[in-house]
Amino acid sequence: MAQKTFHFAKERKKIYELAYNLRWSYDCPTQQFFAKLSPRVWDRSNHNPISALSEISEEELRSRLMNHDLHAELNGCYESLQSYLKTVHIPVPSFKHFDKHPVAYFSAEIGIHESLPIYSGGLGILSGDHTKSASDIGLNFVGVTLFYRQGYFVQRINSEGSQLEEYNQHDYRSLPITPVTDEGGNLVKVQVQIGRSSVSVAAYKAVVGRSVLYLLETNLPENESHYRDLTARVYGGDSTTRISQEIILGIGGAKFLKEVELEPAVYHMNEGHSAFLTLELLHEQLLLGKSLGRAVEEVKKKCVFTTHTPVAAGHDRFTQDLINFSLSGFVSALGISLDEFMKFGRVNPNDKAETFCMTVLALKMSRAANAVSELNGKISRQMWTGLYPGKKAEQVPIGHITNGIHCLTWLSTEARALYEREVGPNWLNKLGRQTDWTSAVGKISDDELWALRYALRRRLIEFVRERMRRQQVRFGNSSDWVEKTLSADALTIGFSRRFATYKRAPLLFTDLQRAAELLGDSKRPVQIIFSGKAHPRDDAGKAFIQQVIRLSRDPRFTGKVAFLEDYDMGVARQLVAGSDVWLNNPRRPLEASGTSGEKVIMNGGLNCSVMDGWWREAYNGKNGFSIGEDKDSLVSVEEQDKIDSSNLYEVIENKVVPTFYDRDASGLPLKWIKMIKESLKTIAPVYNTTRMVKEYAQKYYIQK
Repeated sequence: MAQKTFHFAKERKKIYELAYNLRWSYDCPTQQFFAKLSPRVWDRSNHNPISALSEISEEELRSRLMNHDLHAELNGCYESLQSYLKTVHIPVPSFKHFDKHPVAYFSAEIGIHESLPIYSGGLGILSGDHTKSASDIGLNFVGVTLFYRQGYFVQRINSEGSQLEEYNQHDYRSLPITPVTDEGGNLVKVQVQIGRSSVSVAAYKAVVGRSVLYLLETNLPENESHYRDLTARVYGGDSTTRISQEIILGIGGAKFLKEVELEPAVYHMNEGHSAFLTLELLHEQLLLGKSLGRAVEEVKKKCVFTTHTPVAAGHDRFTQDLINFSLSGFVSALGISLDEFMKFGRVNPNDKAETFCMTVLALKMSRAANAVSELNGKISRQMWTGLYPGKKAEQVPIGHITNGIHCLTWLSTEARALYEREVGPNWLNKLGRQTDWTSAVGKISDDELWALRYALRRRLIEFVRERMRRQQVRFGNSSDWVEKTLSADALTIGFSRRFATYKRAPLLFTDLQRAAELLGDSKRPVQIIFSGKAHPRDDAGKAFIQQVIRLSRDPRFTGKVAFLEDYDMGVARQLVAGSDVWLNNPRRPLEASGTSGEKVIMNGGLNCSVMDGWWREAYNGKNGFSIGEDKDSLVSVEEQDKIDSSNLYEVIENKVVPTFYDRDASGLPLKWIKMIKESLKTIAPVYNTTRMVKEYAQKYYIQK
């Protein structure tokens, strides 16, 4: 047989084209291709194709591609990407409105993949899923955030069970991003005034399918040293750092889009961190000679705002002195007094004791605003009634769009294979048509679904054991006992999220004796896996982590309770795939929406949650488990915790465990599988970002 030849330069170009388009972050075949190049580096680099390629010489790459199968894989992945970029399988006619003028989406964090650590938690993950679905449905979309070269932080748990924070430098050259340059190869920069200094802002570009992200950066040689570190860490530093980051994001971001000759049709502010962009747009209108009132109206036409935070203390506020220190030059450029400027951020413009609130600024300068679930909308309208004198809470113009998830990002390889086999290669299109999807799910074999759950549970347990083994090696301890941690036969509960105190991670252990009896039942074993980070300044959240780790070392819970350190998107994917039950027990109504429970559904897991956020809309009594009732609490926090703890034990002991362990003669839990199918039918087609982004476009992006 004649030897097949190929043009290496052409094939090499294909590989790098794949690596620099973050569509690979949710395309299993492309991930598998890069993993094969160097499995060890793929794992060590947190699944980063640029790192994998950096370890492979040109000679090795050329030789490896002479393997017919690997070469065929490359071409298959490349052709899949080209087909994706050229064809929108479900085009939306109204999106042509944005062909020349994109949607500009501003968020302080955007989580696309664990190898690009520019996110801290749920807000960032939502933003990343929003970005991916915008690409999937063909919406012209540009995201703006900051390039945090030290990320959030690497979480290390010491031998005492305390959280330690480590910060690592991330070189853009080892990440799937590229500097934004002009035709001469020079960095594109804009100038932003902070205090008395002019700060240079450059950007890196990340491509996510059809979507584009600009990651703003101040680590430039011409900047003063303290300004170079402005964009180093996610939510790092004090109020001065925070306002400076938000000036860079809002004012710098708006300027940068103009510098690269983008004229957005709409600016979407995801939370108030980027609200200063409205004042940069105001400045542009004033320079055109418009009056202040007219300029404000022009800005409002182009801006929409999403609010998440259901407590007043969670919204960024800055004192007049700090505003004056940081923005005096910008205020002067607007041609207004400091007092007039402060009015933009006050509920009561004439209350000089009131601080400047970024959410108030965003609400005042947007033509439309929304919360992220039905209940969150109600809470938000009540919270901001003062901004709308004469209106009752229900008349406040804040709507809601309930959050969803990007299905392919959170879908395990095994579950995807099941749907391709049982539903067909067009299963994803059927997911968008609820009637077709419901019919298809009903035909999935019970045996296949239960086999999937066992495979995913086994994979999660082995993942946990390996992570724990590495941790013990770091401590210099024996790791033999790790292999006895957890069981592939036990009902597995997952609890993974930011360790804020209102999320109440240790609620299941309020009554230690009752918890010990629940987890210690040899006939109906139960185990729980925790993971999550507490903010470096959240001592109470850190105490919760330490409490959970101490419980995992308690003889009553040894091998049945585990805590995984350094929670990120990679850990999250393992947990949402392998958990049988996803536990969510925040104090209602503090979970604005939540999305982690939505991620388990496509993997055949079930959600168990208080009636807060998205769950109170999705729960129908047959598709998961409710902790308590759908009603507001009128008791103290302490009393509510007692009530919710009692309700949690009640549902786990009397509903979750019996249903899971009720088996037929062949060992199948038929009632449990029926609930999985009901969950797939009723939740998966609705609580996803494809529906969510379409809803944003139709309700908010397209101006009526």
